[in-house]
Amino acid sequence: MYQPPIGGRDLLPLDVAQKRWIEDRLQQVFDGWGYHRIITSTLERLDTLMAGGAIQRSTVLQLHNLDDEVLGLRPELTASIARTAVTRMAGATFPQRLYYNANVFRRAQEGSHSRQQEFYQAGVELLGGGGLLADAEILLLTIECLNNLGLRSWSLLLGEAGLTRSLLSVFPSGLQEKVRMAIAHLDRLTLESLPLSEDLRDRALLLMDLRGKPADVIQKVSTLDLNATQQETVDNLKSLIDLLQDSLSLRSDQSFALPIVLDLSIIRTFDYYTGIVFEVISGPDSGQKVLGQGGRYDQLLGQFHPQGQSIPGIGFSLQIEHLHQVLLQMGQLPTQAPPSDWLVVAASPQAYAIAFAHAQKLRADPGQVELDLSGGDREAIQAYARSRRIAQIAWVGVDGIPTIETLGEE
Repeated sequence: MYQPPIGGRDLLPLDVAQKRWIEDRLQQVFDGWGYHRIITSTLERLDTLMAGGAIQRSTVLQLHNLDDEVLGLRPELTASIARTAVTRMAGATFPQRLYYNANVFRRAQEGSHSRQQEFYQAGVELLGGGGLLADAEILLLTIECLNNLGLRSWSLLLGEAGLTRSLLSVFPSGLQEKVRMAIAHLDRLTLESLPLSEDLRDRALLLMDLRGKPADVIQKVSTLDLNATQQETVDNLKSLIDLLQDSLSLRSDQSFALPIVLDLSIIRTFDYYTGIVFEVISGPDSGQKVLGQGGRYDQLLGQFHPQGQSIPGIGFSLQIEHLHQVLLQMGQLPTQAPPSDWLVVAASPQAYAIAFAHAQKLRADPGQVELDLSGGDREAIQAYARSRRIAQIAWVGVDGIPTIETLGEE
């Protein structure tokens, strides 16, 4: 009865300290790149969440308001930020660089191992920026975030949603979704069992295998009979990868290799992606967790615009829980919640007010200051301070002059 609900969990002080360690380092990068924090509503209208094929209705935790309007707890932030940018920020100049740090909710699917329904994400949205430079900025920003966290082993899987969809268009309409899902889940057996001609089956298997070193994949996809639009997309991908490699080669430390795997089989759950899509995967030593994902969505903002005006957008989200698990294995995170700087002790009841005033003065330094509530003897108070790793005690008498005691480690 008194446990968290199924799918929820409590974060204790050490959990919070470790989560904040991650968020602070991500925020340093976001701020440095000129992004500004935005906070959107946790509750959204269901049609907002589903705009542009953003989500599947079955994943949303739903509720009704007093007007019997169907609402949902946000399962991601992109649609909410797109709505806000078009409505509440109408008239703003573009591009808009926005970042968030928030919880999201998804209904646990049947058979889910953890049954978790609340997650934490940090991410960015670059609105009003299209083309090569915006794509490169988001990917380089992703890389900088991971670098600032001290992650050593990870790879970035880069795909192209528009190209992958067009390559699937040659399959019979009744089978396209099955082919799409089989490729998304790397399900070779299903592909081989579908009623396809030999040529189409070979093409499907080729699409599934379009992953590896960027130059190799580009060479392989170029062997297909591409139309002008598809060829232009492939050329743009090559230009993007060249730009990323050149940009990283000019880093002052000269030590960063581009960990990109070109993967044209990537098919994201959210259907609003129109251009590049990508996933960040941790190394095999940490179980190859999905640390983040993102992509371009040039039609989504038009879903909320009064005149249907299209505004390009691209962004990514990082999964705080998965980052926490990987960084914990690496020994990167704090192992204890941060201690207070001071313990202020009133020598007598007559000094209570003076002790409160002295504690307030110390907090202005600034510092984290506790007031002793026990009224215990000196040794008990010292033992408490040591147990909480508080280095300094201020013993305050009625004269207002504190006696400072610095505790050594035992």
